[in-house]
Amino acid sequence: MSLSEETREAVRRRPFLLVALRAGVVNYTAAARSLADEVGGDPDSIATALRRFAESLPDYETESRSARVSMRSGLGVVESSESEEPLLLVGDTALAPGEGSLTGVVAAGEVDADALAHLLGRLRAEGVEVETAAFADDSLVVAVERRDGPDAVRIAEDALEAVPSTGEK
Repeated sequence: MSLSEETREAVRRRPFLLVALRAGVVNYTAAARSLADEVGGDPDSIATALRRFAESLPDYETESRSARVSMRSGLGVVESSESEEPLLLVGDTALAPGEGSLTGVVAAGEVDADALAHLLGRLRAEGVEVETAAFADDSLVVAVERRDGPDAVRIAEDALEAVPSTGEK
């Protein structure tokens, strides 16, 4: 594999670096130094490969997602057989209304994996710990501790206003 190909592969293993390249906010020399051991090349050559790769990428753009965000309090994790109306079901475990300490942030509308990934990143950046999350069809659910619920709703509404696009149409 050529140095350019090795560099592109190393960047793809670091989604944050790929986003930064698309956004045009990378210090190529510093990024090249961080990749040098893995890529196995001279940092100057890696920096050149990074510049060329960045030029080939679509620009960083965001798109607003139309979704209604709501909050459901008192959720708890239970066995799926114990719940008639789970908000989230994965395997034999359900997140359901009851006496739990979790709050579910539910977004219904134009949501997908990109929207969920962006929301999870925003929550992490704000220091909100996510207990569980999923999406299907036109809904996503993120469960957080009760005290974080109002902040998580605000963050979700804001995050869905500017979901990074993949650049693919």
